[in-house]
Amino acid sequence: MSTETKSEYASHKPLTIPDVAARKGKTPLVCLTAYSTPQAELADRHCDIVLVGDSVAMVVHGLSSTIGATLDMMIMHGAAVRRGLKKALMVVDMPFGSYEESPGQAFRNAARVMMETGCNAVKLEGGLRMAETIAFLAERGIPVMGHVGLTPQSLHVFGGFKLQGRASDAARIEDEAEAVAYAGAFSVVLEKIPEALAHKITTSVSIPTIGIGASAACDGQILVIDDILGVYAGFRPKFVKRYAEIGVAMTDAIAAYADEVRCRTFPGPEHVFHDMPNSK
Repeated sequence: MSTETKSEYASHKPLTIPDVAARKGKTPLVCLTAYSTPQAELADRHCDIVLVGDSVAMVVHGLSSTIGATLDMMIMHGAAVRRGLKKALMVVDMPFGSYEESPGQAFRNAARVMMETGCNAVKLEGGLRMAETIAFLAERGIPVMGHVGLTPQSLHVFGGFKLQGRASDAARIEDEAEAVAYAGAFSVVLEKIPEALAHKITTSVSIPTIGIGASAACDGQILVIDDILGVYAGFRPKFVKRYAEIGVAMTDAIAAYADEVRCRTFPGPEHVFHDMPNSK
């Protein structure tokens, strides 16, 4: 557990893109998603990178996949997260349909995300097919985090949230990661690929790799905050470790509140006002 004081935390300088790049092969980058100001404030004390993930569509809005995330949704949650951060590098996911059409479309929407949220970078999914777009954005001052392996926005193509990079398919994932790095991304997420493949890619690409269902050898790790806290009740991938069961505590608290209301034991004497107004 961290023993850092409030003043020590406040003195930290915000992490920058060059800072992240310099962590290649060094102390692993700690990354978490966040979707609200309170979540961002909690994550900021311990994380290097906070991602406003399109997973918000599932864990906050109750949708069945990330495909339902919209640009307005990402901007709204991004602005909320920005207000809770002091030092962590902030990245916002580009949602499905907001960048695939052309580099020009991607630039217009990424520029809007950066201007309206104050984020430091955007993340987009895809390797070889997105290399031109990544280069286009990077050349115009928009830092890009790549994402290869299982790319959730393509779940219909994959037939679900399936492991990628098995056997002969490994070469494809390697090529995707190399393409992202060569195009100018400052880091790349490796999602749900074999451990040995993630290790190999991490040693071969020049940019930091951030694993999720990949390998401890990656240059960093990322998980969904609602997953590690035990809040999200949806599907639970093998690569998720729950560090708490806050969902259970929340359920118990709500049940206790409901019981007290029905029994008229809440509000109690300490929760009500006792001064009577002046009367004639």
